[in-house]
Amino acid sequence: MPVDPLWNSTTAMELAAQRRPGALIRLGRQHHAWTLAVLADRIGCSPATVSRLERRTGINRLALVHRAAREVGVPGHVLMTSLAPPPSTATRATGVTARQRDAEEDPMRRRTLLTATVAAGPAALLMSLDDALAGTPAPSGAGPLDGRLTGARALYDQGAHARLLAAGLPGLIADAHHAVASRRNLDQVRLSAVYSLASAVLIKLGSYDRARLTADRARTWAEISGSPLAAAAAARELAIVLRHQDQHGAAQRLMSSATGGLEPSGLRTEAAAAAYAQMLCTLAYTAARAGQRSEALAMTEEARRAARGLPQAAPPGRLFAISPAAVDLYAVGVHWALGDAGAALDAGKNLRPEQFPTAERKARLGTDMARAWWAWQRPEQTARALLDAYRASPGEVRDRPAIRRIVTELAEGHPRAGSVRELHTAVTQAI
Repeated sequence: MPVDPLWNSTTAMELAAQRRPGALIRLGRQHHAWTLAVLADRIGCSPATVSRLERRTGINRLALVHRAAREVGVPGHVLMTSLAPPPSTATRATGVTARQRDAEEDPMRRRTLLTATVAAGPAALLMSLDDALAGTPAPSGAGPLDGRLTGARALYDQGAHARLLAAGLPGLIADAHHAVASRRNLDQVRLSAVYSLASAVLIKLGSYDRARLTADRARTWAEISGSPLAAAAAARELAIVLRHQDQHGAAQRLMSSATGGLEPSGLRTEAAAAAYAQMLCTLAYTAARAGQRSEALAMTEEARRAARGLPQAAPPGRLFAISPAAVDLYAVGVHWALGDAGAALDAGKNLRPEQFPTAERKARLGTDMARAWWAWQRPEQTARALLDAYRASPGEVRDRPAIRRIVTELAEGHPRAGSVRELHTAVTQAI
């Protein structure tokens, strides 16, 4: 479909470059000669809401922005320019480039800087990610994106959160943004995947405001790309953030919509079936955290049925690496969230670390079982499970605030229980 000349006009280009999506929506509405009330009726909100949407530069209702933009005809690439972070200033780009060049010219210095940065811990490393989120950095030219994204995911699967933040994400964000200038769907999917990964690691670190920002961006680029799997992955990350922000109803509505969006495809491929099973698991846990027992248990059983035909180990690179064992692990979390520690322990009693291909999932088995043991008031078993998790992936215990809190409570309340001292020493020495 040809683009209306309006969107190639100087006015539209300037508004996009100024990062003013609301003004673009107003431009499109006036082009159609619609009143505020007409657009409000077409997108299902009040005229006052449309008015606020058009006036504001900050975006806190991304889904509404998308609906309004589509309705008035803003092209995807124009909307994305208006929603993208502003480019970095030349001064900042020059400074970063100089520091990178110095490090590249001295391999020993590069290793020393990376080691020192990782040792500073994830909290300090968030500053470099903040720079990449506040303004799109200059391209790093570090190499093909696919290989680097695979490497970044491998660091996440190892629970190496600090290394991922130090060595991978800011540059990936910069280069993936540079690549989407091609307007190719594949590049848009790749950028969405980078932001989804960023959101996932930020959730681990308990940095929910940043995770909300990156999840919103992942969803935006997924919608532009038209990929249902990328959209499902991005919606899942956003729902997890909403859940952590105690917005359980919004998280459930988002997950229900995203899960339903996969069903029209008929789940004809194994990748689609895996996505569907994963979304059901997340929906079940979200319902459990909202206290909706029957819905949570029903979704868990539906996820089991959906995963029956999936392999025990997902093929490398699969976006949703779910398996029958992984669904059973989700059941542990569902029962724990419903306040039934006994059922959680029973659901996980036959699970073994070797059933899970990544260090992150092996450790997640330990932390989920530890939460159930802790709710069951069994400090020794709790410490033993957390120690198993720590041995599989230290970051899964050290970096997650809720799990680290259990370690602290164990040390304060049960210092003589078996494995508690060893666990506490290992975790505190690593911080």
